Amino acid sequence: MHDIILPASFPTPRLQTNMSESSPICAFGSRAPEFDLPGTDGKRYRLGDARGKNGLVVMFICNHCPYVKAARTRLVRDCAELLEHGIGAIAISSNDVADYPEDSFDNMRRVAEQFAFPFPYVWDESQAVAKAYGAVCTPDFFGFNADLELQYRGRLDSSGKSESAGARRELFDAMLQIAQTGRGPTAQIPSIGCSIKWKRDA
Repeated sequence: MHDIILPASFPTPRLQTNMSESSPICAFGSRAPEFDLPGTDGKRYRLGDARGKNGLVVMFICNHCPYVKAARTRLVRDCAELLEHGIGAIAISSNDVADYPEDSFDNMRRVAEQFAFPFPYVWDESQAVAKAYGAVCTPDFFGFNADLELQYRGRLDSSGKSESAGARRELFDAMLQIAQTGRGPTAQIPSIGCSIKWKRDA
């Protein structure tokens, strides 16, 4: 698992299967790894297709995770508003669908349509992209500036598994700061969620 295209500054994910995880500390300045993945809308997406002129949010989510389910409405709200500030977003699902059929590509398409995702929802079937980014949980957020340098590796907000919309919008506020200054906040609280469901032979 250590001989893939991991940039040195991105941590190698711990290949654990059935527990909660939290994201590591932000590796400021790390470059966004490239990808080329199929989307639920029938198109393929590369890194440049998703970026905005002022930044990009790459998020690892899935269909079955209770943390993601609780956050979907807020994700749609925040990412739609970030687009107005020139910040793009893309959601990647990397879970093993053999053990977690709710995360299948057909179900990804259904969820994207149901919640009217304002961002591409793409499938990392090989899990190579999750490994390249060092993703560990769902949801896991990577906020990049206009030069695609990592500036945020924190949570959406403090709501956890709650669907409450009253929490401070930590990801949203951080990305606005990044759009304006190119730099993320020094204080970031890790995202927490279900562990990425790695394939048995990963």
